[in-house]
Amino acid sequence: MKKTLAGLSVVTVILVLWASAFSRAQEKPSALDAKVRAFLDKMKYRWGDMNVPESDGQHLFDIVLKNGYTKALEIGTSTGHSGIWIAWALSKTGGKLITIEIDEGRHRQAVANFKEAGLLDFIDARLADAHELVEKLPGPVDFVFSDADKDWYVNYAKAVIPKLEPGGCLASHNISERRGRGFFGGGSGGYFEFMKSQPEFETSMIPYSSVAVSYKKK
Repeated sequence: MKKTLAGLSVVTVILVLWASAFSRAQEKPSALDAKVRAFLDKMKYRWGDMNVPESDGQHLFDIVLKNGYTKALEIGTSTGHSGIWIAWALSKTGGKLITIEIDEGRHRQAVANFKEAGLLDFIDARLADAHELVEKLPGPVDFVFSDADKDWYVNYAKAVIPKLEPGGCLASHNISERRGRGFFGGGSGGYFEFMKSQPEFETSMIPYSSVAVSYKKK
C-alpha cells in the first residue's frame, strides 16, 4: 500500500481509500440482499400477469444502480416483479419507488410481495388509474418504467418527460423497433418512433430484450 500511494497528495490518498472501502461495501451482500434474493429464487417460475422476465428485471436493477437514481416511477405494477428489482436497486442508492396499478387484486398481491421481499419501506404502491395519476404527480423523477397499457405509452411519455431530470431514464417494456404494432399489440412500435424523434433524448433498445431506454440529455 505504501509503494502504491507514494507521491500522492493526502486528499488523493483519502479519496482512493474511501473509494476502495465503498467498493467493498457495495460488493458485500447485506441481510436485505439475502432476503430479496431468497424471495426472487422462490418466485422464479411463479410470476404471471404479464410481469417482466428475470432478465429484464436485472436490466432495470442495473440501470438504477449504475446511474444512482433515487426518484423512480413505475407505470403498471402488476404483481410486483419489476418493482422488486427497481426497489432493490433503490435500497442501495437511498431512493424510493412510486408504482401505480389499477387492478385491485394485482395491487394487493404486489404489496404482499413487496412486504415478503423486505422492500416495502422503499415503495409507495398506489392503487389508481395511471391515465390520471401520472399527469398529477409533481415530480421530479430520474427513472421511469412504463409497463401498462401499450396504446397509452406515448401519452405516458408526454406526461413524464417534463418531470424527468436531465440524465434521467425512461424505460418501456414490450417495445419493437419496427413501425406498427409492438409486442402484445397496442401500437408500442409507434412509441419507439416517437421517442426517437425527441431531440432531447437518446433512445435505443437493450439488446436481446423488448426494453427501450431513453436517456434525457444533460
